[in-house]
Amino acid sequence: MEKYSAHMIQKLRASGASPDTIQAQVQQMAKFKEMYDYPLFNAAMTFIEPFPVGLGITLISAAVLRKKR
Repeated sequence: MEKYSAHMIQKLRASGASPDTIQAQVQQMAKFKEMYDYPLFNAAMTFIEPFPVGLGITLISAAVLRKKR
């Protein structure tokens, strides 16, 4: 998370963002780092991120492969 934060801040600085925007990004990254330090939150995010895609693919394939009577 440290490397990601540093990369995002460097990217903002390179794009010429205002100091207020950079400071807001620094604060947001600090909050994300704090949240990702908790294993339960990290596990929940790992589950929630791919779940909608998997559910959609499952429903589409179930509809396509349904037996015709």
